[in-house]
Amino acid sequence: MNIEIDTEFLLYAAVPIVGVIAGFINTLAGSGSLLTLPVLILLGLPANVANGTNRVGILIQNVVAVASFRQRQAQSFSGSTRLVVPAVLGAIVGAALAVDLNEEILNRTIGALMICMLAVIMFRPERWLETHPSKSPIPYLWQAPLYFGIGIYCGFIQAGAGIFLLAGLVLGSGMDLVRANALKNLIVLIVTVAALAVFVWNDQVRWGLGLLLASGQAAGAWCAVRMAVNRGAAFLRWFLVVIVALSAVALLGDFRLVS
Repeated sequence: MNIEIDTEFLLYAAVPIVGVIAGFINTLAGSGSLLTLPVLILLGLPANVANGTNRVGILIQNVVAVASFRQRQAQSFSGSTRLVVPAVLGAIVGAALAVDLNEEILNRTIGALMICMLAVIMFRPERWLETHPSKSPIPYLWQAPLYFGIGIYCGFIQAGAGIFLLAGLVLGSGMDLVRANALKNLIVLIVTVAALAVFVWNDQVRWGLGLLLASGQAAGAWCAVRMAVNRGAAFLRWFLVVIVALSAVALLGDFRLVS
């Protein structure tokens, strides 16, 4: 007896499963969108609509992550407004640019940046594990454009944005990795609200698929917060190394985010 398998049904069934994995990865590091965007595109969404729809899961995932970090008293809002404002402004610019998305060259650029970041993480590992009171963060005059630039990237494509935010918070703002990871999720949450509004305005969000994806990402975020708090900065650093390396290979290799 021949049993026909409905490929489209399997893809829809896989959406929340992929969401769990992506939510876990995004909460601890970043680049979960390297999994979710291809799935949405395989389901027939144009690249720009997939990019907008992907933000629904990211929004819900970060609501859960921020609430979980606060519940476990690992979230500090001290000084966050100074970082959030330029990031949000950048996200609005980036999302507006992403309405007409062209990603082939962008993938290569991001992959090269991931390689550079991997070298930074490996060369100065102590900077990712603890704060150094004797070394002040870079002046806010430099931090503001840094987070504005990261915000543009967050609004434009999102994939890997969490990793860039972690780098900025640890190396630029002088935070330890666990606190930076908690604050990263808060910034991504607020930035995603701004970016999602732009995509909604341009009718580039499919809510049914977005909410299906979000159901998995929320569960992944919930699990990731508990692991981040319990395992500490050393675990997060090695998890980050693995994710950055895999992201670089995916973006520089044969994998193409948008065909």
